[in-house]
Amino acid sequence: MTPDRGTLAPVTTLRGWLDHLAARDRLAVMRPGLGLVHEIAAVAKRLDGRKATYFPTPGGHAIPVLSGLVSDRGWMAEAMGVPPAGLLKRFQDAAANPLRCREVRQAPVQAVVHDQVDLTTQLPVPTHNELDSGAYITAGLLIARNPTNGVQNVSIHRLQISGPDRMGVLLLPRHTLAYLHLAEQTGRDLEVAVVIGVDPLTLLASQAIAPLDTDELEIAGALHGAPLDVVKCRTNDVRVPAAAEIVLEGRISPSERAPEGPFGEFPQYYGERAERHVLRVDALTHRRGPLFHTIVGGGLEHLLLGGIPREATLLAHLRRSFPGVLDVHLARGGVCRYHLYVKLESRSEGEAKNVIMGAFGGHYDIKQVIVVDPDVDIHDSTEVEWAVATRFQADRDLVVVSHAQGSKLDPSARDGLGAKMGLDATVPFGAPSMKFKRIAVPGENTVDPATLVDPRPPSAWREIR
Repeated sequence: MTPDRGTLAPVTTLRGWLDHLAARDRLAVMRPGLGLVHEIAAVAKRLDGRKATYFPTPGGHAIPVLSGLVSDRGWMAEAMGVPPAGLLKRFQDAAANPLRCREVRQAPVQAVVHDQVDLTTQLPVPTHNELDSGAYITAGLLIARNPTNGVQNVSIHRLQISGPDRMGVLLLPRHTLAYLHLAEQTGRDLEVAVVIGVDPLTLLASQAIAPLDTDELEIAGALHGAPLDVVKCRTNDVRVPAAAEIVLEGRISPSERAPEGPFGEFPQYYGERAERHVLRVDALTHRRGPLFHTIVGGGLEHLLLGGIPREATLLAHLRRSFPGVLDVHLARGGVCRYHLYVKLESRSEGEAKNVIMGAFGGHYDIKQVIVVDPDVDIHDSTEVEWAVATRFQADRDLVVVSHAQGSKLDPSARDGLGAKMGLDATVPFGAPSMKFKRIAVPGENTVDPATLVDPRPPSAWREIR
């Protein structure tokens, strides 16, 4: 069954999304009791990008585990109710026009309350990769509240189960850490909540590249087309999605540290073990019959959730200075973070090199930029490689920047310091029109071979004249 992606309404609930996937044969319901250590992750990764997975009674636990919910770019477009070509524009519009949340007093996510918390028994937290240091919450939205003005930030961090009510958390130099520094100045811990099990659009909104003091839950509301219902936590002032499955209420101390890692990260390598911040959990609330979502480290769900919001931000960033930029794509081979393809309708000689430098300034993770012409499909890495092979010469079209800030999770960098490379793979200005004209067979894109197949079996080829 092929859905009409342009006529779907936005998906606003996790359970509605599961129904949507199941109706299209994209949800694999596994037999009960698969193991939480490696077995669930192995199955989820084997089906990565083809089917989401549902695991009843994992390791004998009463709460089912879900994975792979948004492991295909087309699925994300369906969740928004737009065709694939409209995915980035829809996200850009939502980020530019957020909707304030609507606070409610009662919520499904607070139907069951645990004031005595034991994460090791109350939640089915899987262990994913071979050398992970233990069980990790990987799909939890960490919501932090600015202690000076009450504005919230939403992000995803790896959360190591370190004890019954303790988790190790990796905080990179981004908004959550900025809020923690503000809390430290006031002499307090940072109030946070970890939200597990939300609809795909709220999950995607959490990864928006937005300025400090932008509440990503308001971007989720804009993607839904209606304000998101939120409820105040029971033990702190953080507001969380009312329709979520599970919430951990807690706080991060500015001074406390404990060993965390290794953990399998998006570059397909392990993040190293080091002294990290500690999140202490004060209460656990959840729905009746909750669902636990996990993201396998380094899988497609992990990559796409980070990649698509970055694409939307980079496209808007580049178009402000270069109107000829038609599209951008963070390639899977570059772990949807490091390698950017740009489709450019160039208007002057040298513009592609300026676009390259503009892209480096768009996000420090960008390590390699390839600029191509409008006739190249930037979602097909073979097409991009063809453009480099036939339109690029290293002595004239290469840009290299040394000693630039990059990703701290890139193992080839030195504590995040590395080099950036840009390739201008566009047709040179003034080139003869036939020199770079692509070959094409008339009708190749419109002919339907199925209508031209002889009805006789292929084994009869000798008799067919």
